[in-house]
This record gives sequence, structure tokens and C-alpha cells, in this order.
Amino acid sequence: MNREQALSEVQGRVCNPNLIKHMLATEAVMRALAERLGEDVEDWGLAGLLHDVDLEVCKGDLAVHGQMSAEMARRMGVSEAVCHAIECHSTEGESCQSLLDKALYCADPVTGLITAGALIRAEKKLAIVESRSILKRFKEKSFAAGANREQIARCADIGLPLEEFIGLSLKAMQGISDQLGL
Repeated sequence: MNREQALSEVQGRVCNPNLIKHMLATEAVMRALAERLGEDVEDWGLAGLLHDVDLEVCKGDLAVHGQMSAEMARRMGVSEAVCHAIECHSTEGESCQSLLDKALYCADPVTGLITAGALIRAEKKLAIVESRSILKRFKEKSFAAGANREQIARCADIGLPLEEFIGLSLKAMQGISDQLGL
């Protein structure tokens, strides 16, 4: 499966435009991480793009979320490594084994933190957001409360310090800001 086919599947299965934007943001972060870590950019991008393809079907039931996305990805012909990363991204991280698994686990919530950092600005644009402001907000538990800080901090498990991880993620999202409407 290539990226265009995966995007077509997402657009055919997901109605919520904000969920699609989150999936696109996660894809961008995962592609940037793959490039930085010398991994397969296409596979890592697919993991980010497809990781939440089941959320509307499972209605947010975390007991099946991830498992259902992984099964949907398998039926689409995605590699088992990508399917495993998708499956374990919604767990507490205990089943994350590969670098890909661990990367998706910490990339998923960072997109919400960065999006919130743009939305609090009057301009609502990623272009003016700086990583230092995201890092400052990282310490505020009430800011973007749904963005799990412990999960984001697991970027250390892929060998990146938090500052570098946030900077890389912000730059990746800035690169697709038009698609994100930010």
C-alpha cells in the first residue's frame, strides 16, 4: 500500500475533519522521525496516517481501539511491523518493542500539544509557534490536558531528548500547515 491509497482509505472511513488533520500531523511527525533515525520513511508515515482509522467505528472504545485499526491496516495490505505499531500505540506502552512502535507511541500525543500551541495564538498559525513556547507549556498540566506528557516524554526511548523531539515535531507539522489549516 502506498501513501495515496492509505490517504484514500482514511478519507473514505473518517468523517471528522479534525481527526483527519490529527492523522496527517502524526504522519508528518513520523516521517520526520524516520528520516532523523534512518528508518523507512514510507512505512513510518503509513503508521502515523493509519493509526486512528478506527476511532469513529469503535466510537472511542479504548479496549478495541488500536486492535481494530491494526486489523483494518492488515486488510489494506500494510506490513506487519506497521500494524504492530498501530496496535500498541493505544496501550500504556507496555507492548511497544520496536523503534517504530515506540516512535508512534510518543508521536501521537505530541501533535495535540503542538496544535494547542498554535490555537492559543491570535493568528492560529503554526508558522509563528516556537519550540521553546511548546516546551514551556509542556510543564502546564492544564494546557492541552489530553496530550499525555508521560507518553510524549517517552521520546527518550527512541533516543531523542524532549527538546529535539518537540522541535522536530513542530517543524514537521509546520511543513504541512496548509493541510492542517494552521
